[in-house]
Amino acid sequence: MKYRPSSRTRRHAIGTAVVLVLAGLNGPALYRFGSERYHEYRINQPEYKAGNGHWKVVDVPEKYRINTIHAALLHTGKVLLIAGSGNNAKNFAAKSFRSVLWDPARNTFTDIPTPKDMFCAGHTQLPDGRLLVAGGTQRYEKLEGDVEKAGGLMFVHNEDPDKPKTFPAGTLFTGKRNGKTFASQDPVLVPRAKKTQSPVTGEVTVEASTARVYVEALRKGRRYQTGTEDNYRIAGLKGEDRQNFYGIAQKLSFDKKDFQGIKDAWEFDPVAERYIPVDPMNEARWYPTLTTLQDGKVLSVSGLDEIGQVVPGKNEIYDPKTKKWSYLPKERFFPTYPALFLTDGGKIFYTGSNAGYGPADKGRTPGIWDVKRNTFDVVPGISDPDALETSMSVLLPPAQDQRYMVLGGGGVGESEKSTARTRLVDLHAEKPRFTDGPDLYAAVRYPSSVILPDDTVLTTNGSGGYRGRGGSNVLRAEVYDPRSNTSRRVADPLVGRNYHSGALLLPDGRVMTFGSDSLFADRANTRPGTFQQQIDLYSPPYLYRGERPRITGPARSEVKRGGTATFRTRTTTRIAKARLIRPGSFTHVTNVEQKSIALTFRATARGVTVTLPDDPSLVPPGWYMLHVVDARGVPSEAVWVKVPADEDVDTF
Repeated sequence: MKYRPSSRTRRHAIGTAVVLVLAGLNGPALYRFGSERYHEYRINQPEYKAGNGHWKVVDVPEKYRINTIHAALLHTGKVLLIAGSGNNAKNFAAKSFRSVLWDPARNTFTDIPTPKDMFCAGHTQLPDGRLLVAGGTQRYEKLEGDVEKAGGLMFVHNEDPDKPKTFPAGTLFTGKRNGKTFASQDPVLVPRAKKTQSPVTGEVTVEASTARVYVEALRKGRRYQTGTEDNYRIAGLKGEDRQNFYGIAQKLSFDKKDFQGIKDAWEFDPVAERYIPVDPMNEARWYPTLTTLQDGKVLSVSGLDEIGQVVPGKNEIYDPKTKKWSYLPKERFFPTYPALFLTDGGKIFYTGSNAGYGPADKGRTPGIWDVKRNTFDVVPGISDPDALETSMSVLLPPAQDQRYMVLGGGGVGESEKSTARTRLVDLHAEKPRFTDGPDLYAAVRYPSSVILPDDTVLTTNGSGGYRGRGGSNVLRAEVYDPRSNTSRRVADPLVGRNYHSGALLLPDGRVMTFGSDSLFADRANTRPGTFQQQIDLYSPPYLYRGERPRITGPARSEVKRGGTATFRTRTTTRIAKARLIRPGSFTHVTNVEQKSIALTFRATARGVTVTLPDDPSLVPPGWYMLHVVDARGVPSEAVWVKVPADEDVDTF
């Protein structure tokens, strides 16, 4: 007799088959769920934190979430987050510019009225603790195909040696041969013509002055473009002005139009918590680098000008006493956002790192720039020299050693090349030359590096492709120890960060990370990316080694270079070192402010007396964080120390 299973058996068999099929289909998801739960459990264990540190998300109320492009730590302990228009053309058109002041200690936020678009400005710390912000955006780029009106550069000439003239935005220029009319998009000041007299013959000659302004056709359409150079009459002029003032332009077309910069500058007052306008720069700059010099003056270099071209070597100095700018007597060209560090000899070291614009064969070689004499000594040996754009540079601690590290980077523009190389150079060597350090965790553009109080360097994130293309964000972090020339992996970041991201050391020893502006949100590059507004905090392993040293003393102490100051300490272990750390000011893989200076000190049972170096190029005037570090490598929270400007120090 043939066996026939009962109805109950059949039901059990069918149920079991269904369970097995569902398990097969959902196994990977169940595995991922279990793995994620285990990972979350593991990274929150005390032993893991002590070895790798820990990340957490900052709770930012929605109204204060902005596209943070720039961030600077202020001597109040607060962080100024600057978006400007935040790489959002709609915000720019609506003149919606944002800055937010964040207090990490209380996790409070304050909106700061922002007068102009500081998107892609430069910034640096001033001797009195204010933050100088200079440059920004005058006009967003338009890609070929998106340009609706023919336009380009108009050179405006003045042959009158007796008077300058300002032409307002909207001034009309009409071609003498082509008959086409274009309108200026911004006001332009044309200086007096230059008049000279020969000491021999007495003959007087006049050399016309020149200014530049961006112009556009009055109407849309290809028929309004031009193909050759022409002279242009300026509408509204009378008498001799009609002869003395005129325009000359080459092709005015539908070619791609780059971003354009502004000349405006401001000081942000951390106490009043507001921007204060100061005299504008002589040159408009978008993507400039600002570097504080040994006397507290500020060097402003590179950037895109008011018509979207890289400023051709016209560098200038800001004097915080007079609030005015002056040109350097001689020119030197750099690509945009060059990494320019003040060395302990008062010269400027260009590591080769930069971010964005400039020819591939000009201004990209590392070297030491003597600004006074305008000489430039090449520093040879850097590996992957064609992958320095979007690399990170850092002055390794302690700053007295004058050893620099260049990390990662990529090819010029939208090149697909990226590198995992790190490069080291000792400027105190008889003949400085780059050598390779340990490779990074991956080949990345846009890594962020932060000097920690224990003399190590944290590096996080980046992407393998231009602005994270191809889903190439790298969620890794590592700590480099200059003493052993080794790196070790630490806790992975929570989100990917590439273009428009950065990181800063906070007074309590934690590190904040911000920003990221991916072009696409998927590996196939089909979904547009969104700006990463999340702010994260990384607590390094030293914060999980038990009680921290504590340092107290006169509130907001002032200590001269070469001077001493005494602070009370409380610690259960021996103090091993003291470090004076300049607060960071980070944007576009550029933070030339940060440095950690070793202090000599004398410890007693109840306190510590520190002595500052007397070299102004090592310790420029301004506010610093003072940390003491115990024998376990655990730093105290910082106390703020002001180093005043010295009247005897003068760069120029």
